[in-house]
Amino acid sequence: MRPQKISDTDLIAALTATFRSKGYEGTSLNEIAEATGLKKASLYHRFPKGKKEMAECVFNYINTWIEEHLFYALADNNFPPKQRLINGLAHIRTLYDEGNETCIFRAFSMQTGLELFEHHINSGMTAWINAFTELGVALNLSPTEANKKAIETLIQIQGALIVTKGLNDISVFNNAIKYIEKQYLE
Repeated sequence: MRPQKISDTDLIAALTATFRSKGYEGTSLNEIAEATGLKKASLYHRFPKGKKEMAECVFNYINTWIEEHLFYALADNNFPPKQRLINGLAHIRTLYDEGNETCIFRAFSMQTGLELFEHHINSGMTAWINAFTELGVALNLSPTEANKKAIETLIQIQGALIVTKGLNDISVFNNAIKYIEKQYLE
């Protein structure tokens, strides 16, 4: 058996970068092949169901990263709730490379991507809301207020990422993260 030309880690990183930059619909197999250094036949060998399977692999990778880093940080009872918030926001900065990266929800929520990945997008956003709601309750907010603040947090992050890209100004994202911290800690 011949060794793989690209490791699974590098392959997922290349797929993630390509889908983030072009969206699901806008990404062609030629672009994926170019980004990964693999021929289409090799891509189909690794992903027999094609581009949709590649996108699902990206979702699974990002969801696993978020669970292991962000959600774990928000729920880690070894730290007081204020520190958990600070740690969680640091992971959000990492996930979006300080605002330089597009959110995968956005990349897959256009055109047919929304139809194909609605469940992934819905469950991902719901998990974010639930994690921030639990943190809000730990910060002594009522469950209703914690849920409201969690939804606002998701909106602020997603909105800041879009505006950051539109204005080509990462300070928008960084200011949104600071605002979220302030909102929870006041």
